[in-house]
Amino acid sequence: MVYSIVYFIIEKTSKTVELYHSIKQNKRRIVMKIFIDSADIDEIAQAYSWGIVDGVTTNPSLLKAAVDKRKAKGESLDMEAYIAKLLEISKPNPVSLEVTKRTAKEMIAQGRTIYKRFNSIAKNVNIKIPVNPAIQVNEQCHFDGINAVKVLQSEGIPVNCTLVFTPEQALLAAKAGAAYISPFAGRIDDYIRSSAHIKFDKSDYFPEEGIEQNGVLLHDNGIVSGIDVVSQCVEIVTYYEYKSEIIAASLRNPRQVREAALAGAHIATVPFGVIAQMLRHEKTFEGMKKFTDDIVPEYEKLIG
Repeated sequence: MVYSIVYFIIEKTSKTVELYHSIKQNKRRIVMKIFIDSADIDEIAQAYSWGIVDGVTTNPSLLKAAVDKRKAKGESLDMEAYIAKLLEISKPNPVSLEVTKRTAKEMIAQGRTIYKRFNSIAKNVNIKIPVNPAIQVNEQCHFDGINAVKVLQSEGIPVNCTLVFTPEQALLAAKAGAAYISPFAGRIDDYIRSSAHIKFDKSDYFPEEGIEQNGVLLHDNGIVSGIDVVSQCVEIVTYYEYKSEIIAASLRNPRQVREAALAGAHIATVPFGVIAQMLRHEKTFEGMKKFTDDIVPEYEKLIG
């Protein structure tokens, strides 16, 4: 166990240094962005008021829940009006809106419709396209997502290629020209644990370096954790200088956000509750109490 984890840490540190020097050599200035993963307008507006949010990712289920919540309070608001309001609140930052079909032709048509109907509101719509829309291995639509990404991007419609679980998928999405690529870190962690029949709660922390079972490091085709897949996706787009930005998605806690940042993710899309937790620490509370107790009246009078 010790050898596997130590090797992972050494390898990871080496790759981080290489990534840093690659960025410097190519004179790339990367500023990590934080997106909020939500459709709740109140959450989104509050997160923007904090001055640290750079965009929004959402999906039809989140949108429906948000609209139903408003209707339950007596508001008369349909889905289209709600989306328009969300886009206005987010202006000029990007908002990802998702297609629902599974063939290239249908996804391209939906992408065009979404973009035409909503982008004029705030000029900030991105289209979410699944990297592989197939549900079963024997289906013929495996590459329809990549095809849709290629076509929409060629028409100037920015795409967030979603449901990415392997670096290979990210490579194909980058080659298709996706503006954003979203590896799902938390879901990979879930898959590795469930495949090994390990009981867990989604809120349980999963180590970046992976976990062992009976002395064997668990993995999914060489991927030992969700953050590991994020890191490998970043390495690919950085090394080959693709323009795609990696969005670390399905992040469950502040520590995963930190690890995504250290892995070089261009963006972390984070639920409202996790963003709120990122500022919390017992010593910060303790320090603020001491600062408050130590206030000097003469000094406070000077500064108002």
